[in-house]
Amino acid sequence: MTITRCPWGDTADTLMRDYHDNQWGKPCFDERELFEMLILEGMQAGLSWSCILHKRENCRAAFDDFEASIVASYDECKVAALLQDSGIIRNKLKINAAITNAQAVLRLGSLRDFIWGYVDGKQIVNNWKLQGEMPSTTPLSDTISKDMKKRGFKFVGSTIVYSYLQAIGVVNDHIESCAFKCDHSK
Repeated sequence: MTITRCPWGDTADTLMRDYHDNQWGKPCFDERELFEMLILEGMQAGLSWSCILHKRENCRAAFDDFEASIVASYDECKVAALLQDSGIIRNKLKINAAITNAQAVLRLGSLRDFIWGYVDGKQIVNNWKLQGEMPSTTPLSDTISKDMKKRGFKFVGSTIVYSYLQAIGVVNDHIESCAFKCDHSK
């Protein structure tokens, strides 16, 4: 039996396929997971999502399982160690952004309340027939991006924010024919 997936998730790469089938577009409300996805989306800038998924477990270990309270306290010694870790994305700007973003999350109090507050806790379900119809930004991602930047977040341009919204299920962009398109907004 053939399962129809979004084209990007219909791949031999088991990590990509598993991510598509079990995480992407599904609502996430867990603070740690929301922070993890924010950092991973920022790390992805200029790279493929496949590259990020293949480094995800190493990133979890290197970034203390993405506990914002721990990441927020990283010092130059920790940054130097991260820059030597070949299992992660060794980009100083992105590593420093993870620290800055952890500090910004702590100031917010709740990343969940902040992000999901934009949609009153209800998922946006789009009805794209083709993957090519999906935008890379929307007025919502523009607004959230601007707000996050004002609050001190880094690597949160509108394109990254839109990918983040898809990743955490605020936006469900599975194409209509995808077997994994479930309407979680009800």
